Amino acid sequence: MRGDEGRREPSADGRRPAATHPDEAVRWEPRWLDAGTHRIPVRVYRPGPDPYGWLVWAHGGSWRAGSVEYWHEPVADLARASGCTVVSTGYRLAPRHRHPAQIEDVLTALSWAGDRARPGEPLAVGGDSAGGTVAACAALARRDRGEPLAAQVLAYPPLDPECAAPSYGRGPGVFPSAEDLRHAWRQYRGRDAPPAADRERLHSTPLEAGRLDGLAPAVLAVGDLDPVLDDVTGYARRLEAAGNDVRLRVFPHTPHAAFLAAGGSTPHHPALRHWLGTALRDRLRPRKETP
Repeated sequence: MRGDEGRREPSADGRRPAATHPDEAVRWEPRWLDAGTHRIPVRVYRPGPDPYGWLVWAHGGSWRAGSVEYWHEPVADLARASGCTVVSTGYRLAPRHRHPAQIEDVLTALSWAGDRARPGEPLAVGGDSAGGTVAACAALARRDRGEPLAAQVLAYPPLDPECAAPSYGRGPGVFPSAEDLRHAWRQYRGRDAPPAADRERLHSTPLEAGRLDGLAPAVLAVGDLDPVLDDVTGYARRLEAAGNDVRLRVFPHTPHAAFLAAGGSTPHHPALRHWLGTALRDRLRPRKETP
């Protein structure tokens, strides 16, 4: 699916909105992408005078919530850390819109961004939590369509609809709970069993894929207190076993939703978010050859 030229979302006085902090070197603008039957809200973040590479970022929210507005500050910070143009994309939400609507919308945003990249400029996909699940599935779809990506950047994506791994049993009060996540999976996927995996299918989780080879290089981050820890580390092992380039970091003393964390004593760059950005920068930037 392909989006045409996005239309800018006007501010109250009709002017293009400025960044939240005028001292930050990140410019942004809202747009709407035409997906045929509906429009997709996006925000485009451009850091510095000459950003390099494009990243389409899907927000979290258990496939049922979240928005580009709520994710504004963390995504602007990600653009700053990565040095690339970041397209923060919304997508149709469950339970009103079930899978594969979410993957279709992210694929539309990827096509839109790819059309605007300079010749040879890399294009990547990423997301946090449920958005990371969607991003991983979009990376699979792009591989199957012969449209390779330069990277997939996945922050603590839930991957198992049954939430069966030991890390889900951390005890009462953990966020998100296995019970809540199972309910979110049902609302996202529906109650019917998924059809057999095949080449043309848009998967609801990459664990449905029959093969994992030939995928975009993966950058994965998760906290050691996160219930989805085993999902992420297990997926990293499977990607590596299939011959993919994988970079994984497990952050100590870190729960779920760390991508959204405030900066603490500094205004920007909580550890997990900053690492994702710098790891993507290392992946996308051309390496200078030594004489």
